[in-house]
Amino acid sequence: MAKKDVDAYISAQAEPERALLKQMRQIIMEVEPSLKQVISYGIPAFKLDGDVVCGIAARKSGCSFYPFSSSVLAALQTDLVKYRQTKSALHFDTPLPKTLVRKLMTQRMVQMMVKKKRK
Repeated sequence: MAKKDVDAYISAQAEPERALLKQMRQIIMEVEPSLKQVISYGIPAFKLDGDVVCGIAARKSGCSFYPFSSSVLAALQTDLVKYRQTKSALHFDTPLPKTLVRKLMTQRMVQMMVKKKRK
């Protein structure tokens, strides 16, 4: 059911955001095929072992990538200098490079593993 919700969210967007979200979804799933697709905080999100790794959303002008941890963006600041961002999101109007998405997701997944080990 959740994948259908993500399909519905993406289908409801206008172009070019719809195409951008489809491309980003494909890149995210190529980086980590075992992710579960859900809607979290009203946006398409991708979970691993119950924790959100990342999310994507359409915005008024372009799209955003959410690592669900502001420290991910801070840790990769040198890789992100050419992108517009807020404390919690990376904004784009062309798909992010797969290598960058892999870095963002890997940083987040490492955080998730460290957090689970501390429990």
